[in-house]
Amino acid sequence: MDLQQLPENDVRGRTIYVRLAASASQISSNKKNKGVVIGAVVGSVAVVTVFLAIVKVTIRRRQGHILGTANAVERLSVAYLELELGGDNNNDTGVPFYSWKSILASTENFSDVHKLGQGGFGPVYKGLLPGGKEVAVKRLSSFSVQGSNEFQNEVVLIAKLQHRNLVRLLGYCIEGNEKILLYEYMPYKSLDVFIFDKTLCILLNWRKRFEIILGIARGILYLHQDSRLRIIHRDLKTSNILLDAEMNPRISDFGLARIVEDKVTEASTNKVVGTYGYMSPEYASHGLFSIKSDVFSFGIVVLEVISGKRNTGFYRSAEALNLLGYAWRLWSENRALDLLDPMIIEFCEKSEVFRCINVGLLCVEEDPIDRPTMSNVVSQM
Repeated sequence: MDLQQLPENDVRGRTIYVRLAASASQISSNKKNKGVVIGAVVGSVAVVTVFLAIVKVTIRRRQGHILGTANAVERLSVAYLELELGGDNNNDTGVPFYSWKSILASTENFSDVHKLGQGGFGPVYKGLLPGGKEVAVKRLSSFSVQGSNEFQNEVVLIAKLQHRNLVRLLGYCIEGNEKILLYEYMPYKSLDVFIFDKTLCILLNWRKRFEIILGIARGILYLHQDSRLRIIHRDLKTSNILLDAEMNPRISDFGLARIVEDKVTEASTNKVVGTYGYMSPEYASHGLFSIKSDVFSFGIVVLEVISGKRNTGFYRSAEALNLLGYAWRLWSENRALDLLDPMIIEFCEKSEVFRCINVGLLCVEEDPIDRPTMSNVVSQM
């Protein structure tokens, strides 16, 4: 069975061809003395060198909408962060600054009783602010790979992003080596807690799973296209999808996210960060990331939500298949619905399941060009 390809616009670059005159080789040595010849050659080389430098800059500028380097993207992000935070507590982000004393009081000195979980960058605690407001307190571990740039990154990005499917930042604290983020409290924790638990998974029927998939898609579309900034998340996974009191999905954890210019469709980095099992092939192998990297991660999440199985833990020994391979095989054998979690198969809308599997498989195509954009995904669903 062929996948139903979503409409997509091609992004094409332009190549500049430059013809250089070999004027130095045409200088007549019979008419000029040796010093003049040497001077002419040196002068020609200098002119050509300058010309090549200009051409190189021009080509880079012309191709800027196709490929950006990690340094360029990093400079854009860091410059924006420094402008917003200014290196002190008096910033223009609109995010309240909380004192270290108030953080300790809200968590009862980070008591284990209030610990909600352990994230990639440190533990998360439930806190209670004056007035009775519940918050999630994310404490950056001193051993975390997230440094000051990543911390500032998360503060500024979430402060500027407002969407019903993104977690809301309520405040932050910097005290010596301590870095704290305060988020709105999510009573149902993260998506992975439910879909991978044999007991809790029944609380997410097909209708709710479909709404969660669609909500995640809308949140990513906002990051890629509809927000005032263009953001690549780079760490989309089920444990970074939080569930609010109505079980609506909220994308969280923007420590690895990057701001990119509108014309830049791909960037590269020597520092590959994220979660294996959700990384796109081009990012995991070559450090290339783009909005299509997020699309790939979204596709993995879709297949996990549908099947109730982890991509990293699924393995069919008899067929030597992981979750992606298994999903592709079922699709090719016209048995796509067999991928659905058996706990919810009885009360599902089969056409919606089929459509979501189709979208999920398109999103995990090997070649980024073959993956849809999130606007295509949302319209298809």
